[in-house]
Amino acid sequence: MNHLKAIFILFLLVLSCKTNENPKNNPPDLKETNADFVLAFGSCNNQTLANPLWAAIEKNKPNVWIWGGDVIYTDTNDMAFMAENYRKQKTNADYAAFTKKVEVLATWDDHDYGLNDGGVEYQKKAEAQQLFLDFLDVDKNDVRRKQEGVYFAKNYSVNSKIIKIILLDTRYFRTALTADNKTGKRYKPNVYGEGTMLGEVQWEWLKNELQNSKAAYNIIVSSIQFLSGEHGFEAWATMPHEVDKLTNLLKSSGAKNAIILSGDRHISEISKKEIDGLPYPIIDFTSSGLTHSYSDFKGESNKYRLGNVVSKKSFGILNFNFKTNAVTMKIIGENNVVFETYTQNYQ
Repeated sequence: MNHLKAIFILFLLVLSCKTNENPKNNPPDLKETNADFVLAFGSCNNQTLANPLWAAIEKNKPNVWIWGGDVIYTDTNDMAFMAENYRKQKTNADYAAFTKKVEVLATWDDHDYGLNDGGVEYQKKAEAQQLFLDFLDVDKNDVRRKQEGVYFAKNYSVNSKIIKIILLDTRYFRTALTADNKTGKRYKPNVYGEGTMLGEVQWEWLKNELQNSKAAYNIIVSSIQFLSGEHGFEAWATMPHEVDKLTNLLKSSGAKNAIILSGDRHISEISKKEIDGLPYPIIDFTSSGLTHSYSDFKGESNKYRLGNVVSKKSFGILNFNFKTNAVTMKIIGENNVVFETYTQNYQ
């Protein structure tokens, strides 16, 4: 009898050990995050491919989902073709079920805009804008139906705190980039002062949104990366004067705790830069590759990178804790496997 009891106790000990192994790869325990607000975001989603991540995203119980661009892939001048591609994504069973439970905000990037690496020169941008807004079920009287560009801002009030979401449009007004014909990279920086990323009207709008913000956190969504620019693909670094303009605006506006969310790259990473005169660091959290990713990624320089690049399909999560003034950022893949996590404490 004692022999059988010993075997039973040993079995329980082995089972107990197995439940605690490799905790980083377990689904996030929301009870432990103490999140007052959960923001989920991602980019680069091909409507013709499997959408494997919606169930995992939903398990994180986000208060809002933010498309960071490339909602679909539809480089075209044919608006009927574009509309059909939006329909395919909108009627995807998993995505449709997700949108019934979670609010959706969005900006676009080049492939849902309609022109690869496209900007102000795209001739169908006004028509494409209306199809993009149709996909999001934006009301016909919404300001975005009347303005040029899809930029937009919305406040969320949570436990006497405000989180402000600012979605930029880095396509509609963006002027020409400079091809790099020497190093093998796609682009090199423009001559300092030449070109605009946002256009005059959107820059003025952004200035007003930041100067008048009462938010504890200002989340700025840019479809392209802000800090990482050594790779030579599209990024704010192609217009260094515009990088300085946004940095100076963050300093002069007094807006609290700005965090930049970006996409486009088919990789995910977190970058951080300390700025003189800014009481918090700028973090650029890139989440890219919802349906396909840069799986054969071999590496690239990024002097601002924290942790590792994730080249698997993934999405981003930001957990806001107002008691500790901390934001925990996670890069998460299928089955809620956590690839990278970083916590930034704010004042």
